[in-house]
Amino acid sequence: MILAFDTSGPHIAVCVLDGDTVCAASFDEMAKGQAEQLFPKIEDALAKAGAAYADITRIGVGTGPGNFTGIRISVSAARGLALSLGVPAIGVTALEAYALDAPQPVVSLVDAKRGNVYAQRFDTDPTEPVFTDAEGANPDGIATVTAQTAAHQIAVAIAKLAAVKSPQDAPPKPFYMRPADAAPSRDTPPRILA
Repeated sequence: MILAFDTSGPHIAVCVLDGDTVCAASFDEMAKGQAEQLFPKIEDALAKAGAAYADITRIGVGTGPGNFTGIRISVSAARGLALSLGVPAIGVTALEAYALDAPQPVVSLVDAKRGNVYAQRFDTDPTEPVFTDAEGANPDGIATVTAQTAAHQIAVAIAKLAAVKSPQDAPPKPFYMRPADAAPSRDTPPRILA
């Protein structure tokens, strides 16, 4: 049984997958409060699936790209759960999730705000993901897929991909493609007196 979740955007998405059966799935728009609501949403999904934490054999987690805080929330939760349950956690990017089961070739897009996108082309030889302006994301003009046009809700796609990915090849670590908007001061820090 796979538990998957994602908070890389202004949402909480959760899925419980047993084999090929989606036992529970939810997607809630949420710009704030994801840290407080993630575990209640997970527990609700497990209850709807008639499952408990002890039934989980793998954890799939959305690793971004997207909101820095949201990515850290879900990745930290996945790592903690994996450690406490003794099961592997598998990281899946939003770009991979949106491209799942889309006719190929396809360019997967994630909104990066301010007219920019994260983009990755998927076909027999996928390209490396890029951070670019919206116009430069698809120079070949092939089909595109976004959250709104994806074949699966993001947590469902993460669960399906986590079922087949190797934990060694897909660790649950944040997938950042650009520097944070907020950064520590570059000034010399104050001297700490002993």
